[in-house]
Amino acid sequence: MHRVHIGTSGWAYPSWKPDFYPAKTPSSKLLDYYSTQLNCVEVNYTFRARPAVNTLQNWVAGTPDGFTFVAKAHQRITHIKRLADVDQDVDAFFAAMQPLLHARKLGPVLFQLPPNLKADPDRLAKFLKGLPKVAPSAIEYRNPSWFDEKTYSLMREHNVALCIAESDDLAVPEVFTANFAYYRLRKSDYSEQEIEQVEARLRAAAHEREVYAFLKHEETPEGAINARKLLQKLTS
Repeated sequence: MHRVHIGTSGWAYPSWKPDFYPAKTPSSKLLDYYSTQLNCVEVNYTFRARPAVNTLQNWVAGTPDGFTFVAKAHQRITHIKRLADVDQDVDAFFAAMQPLLHARKLGPVLFQLPPNLKADPDRLAKFLKGLPKVAPSAIEYRNPSWFDEKTYSLMREHNVALCIAESDDLAVPEVFTANFAYYRLRKSDYSEQEIEQVEARLRAAAHEREVYAFLKHEETPEGAINARKLLQKLTS
C-alpha cells in the first residue's frame, strides 16, 4: 500500500479532553499530543489569515518527522476572487507556506470552492495552469455542476486531486484525478459499520496512490477518535 495520512480538520479543541486528549494537557501542547496519535492535520486557519512565520516554525518544531500539514487556501483565492486572476494571490499563499515546505511537512493545498460557484471550464483551465508545482493541490467543488468528465480531464492534465467529500447534503463521486487521493469525511455521524466501509474505501485507494483523509472536526472528539482508529487499522 501507498502511504496513508489521516487526521481531522483542526486540533485546537480542549473539549476533546479527556476522551482524546489526556485531561491535563495544556492548550499549548495539544498539537504535540495530536501528532503522536495522528500523522496529518488539515489547517482551516489559513483560509482566513496568513500565519506568522514563527507560528509555522512552532508547528514544525512541535511535530515529529513524517507529520504533514494540509493547508486550506485563502478565501481571497476561492471565495472573493473565485479563481479568476489569482496567480499573484496563489504565489503569495505558497510563499507564506515556505516554513512548512522547507521542513518537508507541507502536504496538499486544498482549494475549497463556494457552493454557488458553478462549473466554468475556462476559468478552471486558467487557474490550473497557474498552480505552482512545489506542492500538490486538491479542489473541493461544492456545486454538483462540476462533476463531469470535462472537469476531471482538466484536473488529470495538471495532476490536481478531486476532493472526495461527503456530508449530510452532498456526496462527491469517488473519482481519482491525481497520483494521490484526498477525502473529506464530513457526515454529522458515522456508525461503526460506516467507519469499516470508510476503511475499505481508503485501503482500496491506497493500493493505487497516496491517500489523505480528514474527518469532521467539532467540539466533540468522535472525529479524532475515529481518525485514530482508521489510522491504526490502515497502518498495522
